[in-house]
Amino acid sequence: MGRRRGIMSEGLKEELAKELGFYDVVQKEGWGGIKAKDAGNMVKRAIEIAQQNLLNNRR
Repeated sequence: MGRRRGIMSEGLKEELAKELGFYDVVQKEGWGGIKAKDAGNMVKRAIEIAQQNLLNNRR
C-alpha cells in the first residue's frame, strides 16, 4: 500500500516547524528525522489554526 499524499502544504509545515522549534532538524535530516511528539504537536497546532480561521470566518 502506498503512502498517503500530505494534506498540509510544505510552506505551512515549515512555518509550524519554525514556530515549534524543530526546523533545524528538518533542514538537517528531512521530515523523517523529527520526533513523533514533534509531528503530533505540529498537527495539533495546525488544527488549532484551522479552527481559529473557521471561527474568524463565521463572524
